[in-house]
Amino acid sequence: MLTLFCWLILFCVCWPLALLALLLYPLVWLLLLPFRLVGIVFEGLFETLRAIILLPARLLKG
Repeated sequence: MLTLFCWLILFCVCWPLALLALLLYPLVWLLLLPFRLVGIVFEGLFETLRAIILLPARLLKG
């Protein structure tokens, strides 16, 4: 909702720039998609390593 509101303000202030942003948004999203996927993979990897490292402490605490 906030993004739409900001875009409407931009449209009122400078409509050519707002239309350009509207057209380029899907392209930027597609370019950033691989970085998001890499981030998800690394987050899962670090969580797995954290679980392996903390497993002995969790077993002894039990």
